[in-house]
Amino acid sequence: MAIEDHQKGESSTSAESRGDHAMADGPANAGSLFSGTSGSSVEESALQHLNIDYTDDHDSAMGGMTVQTSTMSVDSSIYNYVHENGRTYHKYKEGKYMLPNDALEIDRLELQHQLWLITLYDELTLAQVKNPQNVLDIGTGTGGWAIEFANRFPSAVVIGSDLSPIQPKYVPPNCHFEIDDAEDEWTYSQKFDLIHGRALVTCFKDPAAVIASAFNSLVPGGYLELQDVILPMRAIDDTLTGTALEHWLTITIDAAAMLGRSWKHSGDYVRLLEEAGFVDVVENHFQWPMSTWPKGERMKVLGRYWQEDMLRGLESLSMAVLTRGAGFTKEKVLELTAEVRKDVVNKNIHAYIPVVVVYGRKPTE
Repeated sequence: MAIEDHQKGESSTSAESRGDHAMADGPANAGSLFSGTSGSSVEESALQHLNIDYTDDHDSAMGGMTVQTSTMSVDSSIYNYVHENGRTYHKYKEGKYMLPNDALEIDRLELQHQLWLITLYDELTLAQVKNPQNVLDIGTGTGGWAIEFANRFPSAVVIGSDLSPIQPKYVPPNCHFEIDDAEDEWTYSQKFDLIHGRALVTCFKDPAAVIASAFNSLVPGGYLELQDVILPMRAIDDTLTGTALEHWLTITIDAAAMLGRSWKHSGDYVRLLEEAGFVDVVENHFQWPMSTWPKGERMKVLGRYWQEDMLRGLESLSMAVLTRGAGFTKEKVLELTAEVRKDVVNKNIHAYIPVVVVYGRKPTE
């Protein structure tokens, strides 16, 4: 298993300008680090790339940057909502996914799509897939990845699946969306060249079964790629210890586990892919600082986006899981998240979240 560290590279040329061959290139000019084990290299990568900026009190390197989102209009007539504590949730397989599907969450997911593009140097995937014809995006959310992939690769047929019908009404002709549960039996008539999943850490009770379904649904030589964060967040020093943020991370992850959803599976993706039969499995490491505390313009940009993602997502991540799994009232959740917000914007807390992109190939024999 190869472990690659792409955080040292500079921004790559846009994949849109390189055409279909961009798939095989990966982040241009990105450095690679091969090390022994996945567990140790996550921490080592962070220590290599996250250095505290003691001099920049006003985020001068940001150049007046504001976080951009691009929420697209959706067809509200197809929505079926479950209303709970002021948020709305999916109706199909009600209660299975614990994050909302309302306008606030859609906007956050569109912001997060931009964060992923910045992280991966404008690449949509790091797997070296050439001339993809059939592509599946599981847990597609707003469909941003699937739509962009369809635009960049017009010869590919792209399917996005999700429990919530929150995708745009107008999409490229080679892209369509299905309401589906990836933990059910997969019944696709075609095999796929690429199956992609992003930010699925909060989704599945049994990710091994989903990965096995993906393996069986790929053509020989096809790739599965999973892009995700590793929970909980951590810090390069002791500044996270004893904070409201640390407390929130602990109780939220524990509450999800009580509801039958471990939020810690993403650290096991390499093992799960290899056990499913994938070969040439590669794990790529990145980091999202919680704010603009690190040195370097790239890290500050990533930190600004992740901070905004966190600020918009605190209630989304907390409300259902803490009221259903920890017995919180709505008011108690809002009181806790108000305290956590103070930590999220505190540059003296040197926190970050590890990011992994793991892909593997189905053998050709």
